[in-house]
Amino acid sequence: MTVSLGELTRTFARIGVLSFGGPAAQIALMHRELVDQRKWLSEKDYLSALSFCMLLPGPEAMQLATWAGWRLHGTLGGIIAGGLFVLPGALVVLALSALYAAYGALPLMEAIFLGVQAAVIAIVIEALIRVSKRALKGTQAMVIAVLAFLGLFALNLPFPVIIAAAGLWGFATARATTEPLPVVVAPKTAQTLLIWGAIWLVPLAALWVQGGLLFEIGWFFSKLAVVTFGGAYAVLAWMTQEVVQVKGWLTLQQMMDGLGLAETTPGPLILVTEFVGYVAGHREGGWPMGVAAAVVTLWMTFVPCFLWIFVGAPYLARITADPRLAGALSAIMAAVVGVIANLSLWFALHLLFGTLGTAGFGPVQILRPDLTTLNVTAFVLAIIAGIALLWLHRPLWQVLVLCAVLSVVVASV
Repeated sequence: MTVSLGELTRTFARIGVLSFGGPAAQIALMHRELVDQRKWLSEKDYLSALSFCMLLPGPEAMQLATWAGWRLHGTLGGIIAGGLFVLPGALVVLALSALYAAYGALPLMEAIFLGVQAAVIAIVIEALIRVSKRALKGTQAMVIAVLAFLGLFALNLPFPVIIAAAGLWGFATARATTEPLPVVVAPKTAQTLLIWGAIWLVPLAALWVQGGLLFEIGWFFSKLAVVTFGGAYAVLAWMTQEVVQVKGWLTLQQMMDGLGLAETTPGPLILVTEFVGYVAGHREGGWPMGVAAAVVTLWMTFVPCFLWIFVGAPYLARITADPRLAGALSAIMAAVVGVIANLSLWFALHLLFGTLGTAGFGPVQILRPDLTTLNVTAFVLAIIAGIALLWLHRPLWQVLVLCAVLSVVVASV
């Protein structure tokens, strides 16, 4: 079927504006638009492409949109589809980040965001439940999830090490196929890799020559783009520890506020990185530096997605037919369950308790809260958010609004 650039642009602009609710909702939206209604793609091709995108680092829904655009209209179609999937949310997050940096310290805003932070705990727990149902199939997957959790929470191992170890284990233990893999007509892979590698990294090299905060931001988020397997939740704890505890670009409360903002906007959740970049830049040089840092963050986060798709898409049939890669993905997804469990507990402890110590022996160090510093308001709001989201199944925006309003009411009493 021939699809004009105009049709493709209008369709993906609509998808970009309506892409609320996380990757599951976004993937379902694209399926309805592209497979069910317009019949631009077959069910088999769409699901194969989804499996391929799940093997890649980065937001799978955005990469699926890029693949769909590439399939329908080549490289230009991929750029349009992937760009329009991200752009509406990126503009909204930029505006909200600017408002937050300017007015977030007001008592009213602090009360609102305490409610948002409490709701974030329930949101992450919901993500943990959702991913667990999909990833924990069998004893081996459960063992990997537990080991990943202990490696992060008790041993403080780096997140990339956890993901790499799980992937290597899954690859090594999967049974190789005896069936011949699909033959690929060699495309201009090296040329594509060179062009998109340059588009991604030449700006980073220019920032390196200049030095300063923009290069630090670019370098950090370019590394993040390579290890973001399993969705944004999988990498959030590591990213938070780096930008809060190591680099000091923003506080933990600001990080959780940014996550709450990103949850309410269209586009991939990984747009929270744009919030981080803006707040870090604003702290150093006001809104002009904030905008520059946000642009650098977006570039380093999303340009690699185009690289992975344009280089790998011609090999889709061969990649998705390889059981060893499927085994690596299954092991990584099991590890992601442990990673998100660590994120849930880490966020909850830091929000609910004013003072945290450590307890342990040797390399084992576990966070120990001072129970006398419990924030009762945040605790109650987190329970309310959990009931509304997990039991009553209320929409995410309603849960966030409810917790924010209740927090303001409590603060005003």
